[in-house]
Amino acid sequence: MKNGFFKLAAALPRVRVADPRHNTDEMLRLTHEASEAGAALILFPQLSITGYTCGDLFHSTALLRAALKELERYLSATSSLSILSLVGLPMILEGRTRICTAVCHQGRLLGIVAKSRSDGGEERQFSFGALEGVMTLNGQAVPYGTDLLFRAENLPSFSFAVEMGETLTDPLSSASRYATEGATLLCNPAASPETVASADVRRMMAKALSLRLSTGYLLASAGMGESTTDLVMSGHGLLAENGVLLAEATPLSEEELVISEIDTELLSHRQARQDRSVSRALSVIPFVMDEKETALTRRFAANPFIPNDPTILTERCETILQIQARGLAQRMERAYAKKAVLGISGGLDSTLAVLVAARAMDLMKRPRTDIVAVTMPCFGTTSRTKNNATVLCQELGVDFRCVSIARSVELHFEDIGHDPSIHDVTYENCQARERTQVLMDIANGCGGMVIGTGDLSELALGWATYNGDHMSMYGVNGGVPKTLIRHVVAHCAAIAEEDGNAKLAEALRDVLDTPVSPELLPADKNGKIAQKTEDLVGPYEIHDFYIYHLLRNGFSPDKLYRIAKNALGDRYDDATLLKWLEILLRRFFAQQFKRSCLPDGPAIGSVTLSPRGGWAMPSDASSALWLAELEDLKKQ
Repeated sequence: MKNGFFKLAAALPRVRVADPRHNTDEMLRLTHEASEAGAALILFPQLSITGYTCGDLFHSTALLRAALKELERYLSATSSLSILSLVGLPMILEGRTRICTAVCHQGRLLGIVAKSRSDGGEERQFSFGALEGVMTLNGQAVPYGTDLLFRAENLPSFSFAVEMGETLTDPLSSASRYATEGATLLCNPAASPETVASADVRRMMAKALSLRLSTGYLLASAGMGESTTDLVMSGHGLLAENGVLLAEATPLSEEELVISEIDTELLSHRQARQDRSVSRALSVIPFVMDEKETALTRRFAANPFIPNDPTILTERCETILQIQARGLAQRMERAYAKKAVLGISGGLDSTLAVLVAARAMDLMKRPRTDIVAVTMPCFGTTSRTKNNATVLCQELGVDFRCVSIARSVELHFEDIGHDPSIHDVTYENCQARERTQVLMDIANGCGGMVIGTGDLSELALGWATYNGDHMSMYGVNGGVPKTLIRHVVAHCAAIAEEDGNAKLAEALRDVLDTPVSPELLPADKNGKIAQKTEDLVGPYEIHDFYIYHLLRNGFSPDKLYRIAKNALGDRYDDATLLKWLEILLRRFFAQQFKRSCLPDGPAIGSVTLSPRGGWAMPSDASSALWLAELEDLKKQ
């Protein structure tokens, strides 16, 4: 359970209708298999000890007595296991036969959950409605009821509740109430018949419910061996987490175990950030679990900002462009700006900014010549980036200007007494600030506003010159991480090619192939870029992975490192992942002062660093806690 990872199992045993002993044997076999696989909890289908399709045999005293006896045998046989087991059986509670789920742990019953509402037709054999109380079973006082919440006292992010039956499509489901009270896992021991498209509905609803409530959702539906007199039971098992399907057993197959891990720390973090009023209406049953390492079988996405589905990625890129362009158009209209002024370097970020500006002008039905794109060559500018900037602006039809800043910067070196042969941070930042001054003054002269080009990844790293490229009147890229910007620009290249503009498409693709660089140091002897950003601050692929999980999910350094090895370990060794994690954490804390005074700009996704509600952090916050945990990782 380290880092909040809990391995869960949905069990789909082959039952014999009305044969509790056989069914318990099968359940014990699957429980041991799941326990050996490291599962912390196993869920069986509804009425798994007897089978769901016993019909009027549920009125038989012999069957009810045998089910209770087999529950006791199951408890005894699992007393040495640390796994939680959710076992289904019929029981008489308060004088009525109820559909129940027994929550078993290390040979004891934590509680009995009774089904509160019928799925239709079950009223012939069972009673429903709310109830709550305590019963004595095998010498143990056992709480029972329809609204129980099971909470691990020593693992605060793990709480679960049980909902039985067709709750996914039930408008009166208690799932919302359970999640509001802190349940990070919803368990559904079901008995769902399989009909055309029913699996699609269950799958869709499980993902939607887990996303809406920020929970895990574990489903195990009765299947193999159940009576097929009128219906065929689905045998559907699945595990969803926060809108993502982690694992599934195909309905009507013979799969017996569905095993994967949910991240309860993630779910608890998401719930804590939501405004939820707690009613304390549930009976909370505390218990203690053995803490152990959970081996991960699930895979984390190496690029969490980028969808895997190409169709969704295309739609995402188009949506991003629309948000950026609409935001810029609105700002220009409200500011009565006559021109959009931006620096164009031929690099990735400024390329996206000018593409967005062109869309904004189209939205406002204004000529693209209202965009003033200024290239400002200096000591590190290469012919490749300058040529790409030129072609890009010509093909977009913007007002393209070239202002060399070399002489101005040299004069500034003289004014401040800096030796130009010393290529330090002063040497670099003088150029960045001079470029911003040029843009601001051009904007003053034409009644325009300066459009910022810096992206989310650079803001997180503080990779921007304070009061240089850090400053603008509106930052269109501030919500887009570097890895995603590449795909948005590639999307624009594909559009240009479809429109028959081969020169623009070629220039955009060459921008994508150009190493990321601020070009503030002289080129090498071959005229190529000598200063490569990723050599200095690290691969953006790694940083964007860390940024996503640090900001969106609040993960600690040890968890960031652990999941990075899971997602990126086939590309980078452990030392590399640790090195750049340390760089990110150091820079993230030290550079907050730059983010505290960021210009306005549109949020694009769920991760944003805007000081106006996107990310609230004091500029003098200490990084000691995070770095100390990182040092412990280095010693392991």
